[in-house]
Amino acid sequence: MKNKERLASKVAILLTGLAFLQSVVALLHVLQQGPFKSEIHWFSIGGLKVTAGIWINELNGIMLALVAFISLLVQIYSIGYMAKEERQPVYFAYMSLFTSAMLGLVFSPNLLQMYLFWELVGLGSFLLIGFHFTREAAKRAAKKAFIMTRIGDVGFLIGIILLFLKTSTFELEGIFQAASNGELASSTITWAGFLIFVGAIGKSAQFPLFTWLPDAMEGPTPASALIHAATMVAAGVYVTATMYPLISESSFTLSVIAAVGIGTALLSAFVALTERDVKRVLAYSTVSQLGLMMLALGVLGAFASLFHLFTHAFFKALLFLAAGSVIVATGTQDLQKLGGLAKKIPKTAVLFLIGVLSISGFPFLSGFFSKEEILHAVYFSGNPVLLVATLLLTLLTACYMFRLFFLIFLGEKENTESGSGLTDAPGVLFYPMVILAFCSVIAGWFVGPFREWLVDWERYTVGGTAPFWLPVLSVAVFVLGVVLTYLIYGSKVIGRDWFSGRAPYTYRFIENSYYLDQLYRILFVKGWTYLGHVVKVFDRYILGAILWIVSGTVTIINWTHRRMQNGQTQSYGFVVLFGLVVIVALSLWTGGYFE
Repeated sequence: MKNKERLASKVAILLTGLAFLQSVVALLHVLQQGPFKSEIHWFSIGGLKVTAGIWINELNGIMLALVAFISLLVQIYSIGYMAKEERQPVYFAYMSLFTSAMLGLVFSPNLLQMYLFWELVGLGSFLLIGFHFTREAAKRAAKKAFIMTRIGDVGFLIGIILLFLKTSTFELEGIFQAASNGELASSTITWAGFLIFVGAIGKSAQFPLFTWLPDAMEGPTPASALIHAATMVAAGVYVTATMYPLISESSFTLSVIAAVGIGTALLSAFVALTERDVKRVLAYSTVSQLGLMMLALGVLGAFASLFHLFTHAFFKALLFLAAGSVIVATGTQDLQKLGGLAKKIPKTAVLFLIGVLSISGFPFLSGFFSKEEILHAVYFSGNPVLLVATLLLTLLTACYMFRLFFLIFLGEKENTESGSGLTDAPGVLFYPMVILAFCSVIAGWFVGPFREWLVDWERYTVGGTAPFWLPVLSVAVFVLGVVLTYLIYGSKVIGRDWFSGRAPYTYRFIENSYYLDQLYRILFVKGWTYLGHVVKVFDRYILGAILWIVSGTVTIINWTHRRMQNGQTQSYGFVVLFGLVVIVALSLWTGGYFE
């Protein structure tokens, strides 16, 4: 590594580490002495004074520490992963921009400042996804992510404007106070909450705007880990939770959030079962887990959603970094070219397995505790359909994650990419994964302290003492998923083409992400292109013809008028006489003379 590249990585890691230490100090201060807020005058428009500043409470204090911690580990990992890249200073600059934008979003005390950093997060993701800009696929993926998230951002912006028009403030505390005092009409709360959720749909890749996230895997794997773990996609869930004092007042908005969440979770889980790319499987798993968090928010399970957001950051970052270790070792991320790596790279295999077990809900790992909280919230919502759907999602999660593990680390290798001579993760790659694995194991045990820290969000959670059979049933479903997956990809008692051979069209429909991209291309890309052609024809031939007739008529009248104004007295007299004859004739006709 050249001196310039070493300096870039050192500066980025040093500043991120400093941000992490500061966030920990801020969190401890908040937990001991309560929320902290500091603002300065930003600008004025007429009588309106807008401020900017820092607002740290229990929720965003935890988020600040989480974002900085994950970013620090990912950037340390990047030293090894990006060692052969020529544009390392640019990469670390993008990572620093991305991290700082997310931190700024988290501590924003008002919606205007939050929206500014919200857009900077989108810019950072665009730059990281398109980092390998010489690849056509990376350029397309970056543009796709930027455009699709902008669709949601428009909704978010309209929601901010609506709240400002009704409350005359951008301050979060002022808006929440107005809602609690009954100063906002129920229709305003419903529309504002819905529009804010539209913004979250784009950032957190919910249906129907989730197809950008799998394509975002064209970016470097460490960047994918950061985007999927604690920054970009977490922003939508975080903002929805932050605005929960407002959103929870609208049962319609909560119902929409729950429906979109469970729909997104199930749709993406089915696609993950068909994907053949390591990173895309993890991408769809992220979409699915985000849908699960949204489901919890929709059934008044705010604490459960936030706790799963916390645990998900650790095991999802671990899974992506472990996948990056596999890619470094083998040079491929194609599942059809991988197999039997458990003996070749055993350290990575063990760490990957910890991530798989945690996200699947293995008892007493972090994912188990947070998923149980969500399951409890769904159970106490009193909706049996959502409960069954959540249990089905637990089954599907175990299936697609253990399918991934079995295909990569067990079985027979299918080509030289998984052959001999492979080296396991070196220290700079290994130690960040070890730390994340440790957090993935123990993070769930902090559910009690979290419940005390996030007491303001805990009060939005309905519930009580869950029946004993609920966690037992959840674990049984998890075991069933593992057994089914082993029978297909481990012992091969069930053929891999069991479903695709019997329902090839359905399988292809799922495999192609329900043809949503093709539908969008027809409706929006080609549709608007054809509409543009129609408008062009209308403008050129219809409006053009009308303009030609009008201008021609005016020209003829003008020409006739000029011909009449010739200065000859006899011509003027003839016109006067002719006009007089016409007037007299009309008078006689209308007067009944000829009757």
